[in-house]
Amino acid sequence: MDTEKNIKKAAEAVKNADAILITAGAGIGVDSGLPDFRGNSGFWKAYPPIAKLGKSFSEMANPVWFDEDPQIAWAFYGHRLNLYRETIPHAGFEIMLDWAKNKTYGYYVYTSNVDGQFQKAGFDDEAIDEVHGSIHHFQCIRPCTNNIWDASDIDVNVDLDVFEAVEPLPRCPSCGAIARPNILMFGDWNWISDRSSEQSNSCHNWLDELKAANAKLVIIELGAGHAVPTVRMKSQSVFRSHNAEFIRINPRDHKTPDGGITIPLGSKEAIERIAGYIR
Repeated sequence: MDTEKNIKKAAEAVKNADAILITAGAGIGVDSGLPDFRGNSGFWKAYPPIAKLGKSFSEMANPVWFDEDPQIAWAFYGHRLNLYRETIPHAGFEIMLDWAKNKTYGYYVYTSNVDGQFQKAGFDDEAIDEVHGSIHHFQCIRPCTNNIWDASDIDVNVDLDVFEAVEPLPRCPSCGAIARPNILMFGDWNWISDRSSEQSNSCHNWLDELKAANAKLVIIELGAGHAVPTVRMKSQSVFRSHNAEFIRINPRDHKTPDGGITIPLGSKEAIERIAGYIR
């Protein structure tokens, strides 16, 4: 594989595109300093108290904890919420936004991430499809209604020494029950998908408009691995259906279908090197 040649091809694809679809998994955040939860070792390195419990990511990311031990549930999600609020998106986000804003048909972001980093980097909230929800929005654990509310003014304090959230815990304003993030968890039957469904419909409509206009689309996929294949499946589906250019950026899981452009680098380095050719 000639990585430099592929970076040049990617730059041409971005330059010539009428629209950009950015598809992103957890790996895009590593260069911003966010933890890589890849495998139990990566997860436990990020959360030593959970390592002592011997719980995996999928076991912790389960709504049952909000019923059985809400202080541990909110320790896990409260810590993540605070981490994402403090994290500054790396330079690659700004570069991609500059590309995207100058395209005739604009852009859309499709992401399995719940961290809100694209919004923080300046991407339009109306052009983001958060397919697994957002940690910055809450819902009732029951749920008593289908209400989803913005949590930007709610603080969650976590005692990291004992790994428990400190009272008062977030509660539903309608019924007073414990609140939870509006995130799709494992084994989750109570997730309210209304917000994500509206976003997905808007993304679908945008893609239909591109097809009707015969617009040249480039897909830039970043940090999407095989463990949760949602993003990879979306990228490959749109690649086929829209005769698009497809750039897959991933230091490990970088193989693409025939016709795709593979770049085996981290997100920030790859975007900066593509930008070097565009300039």
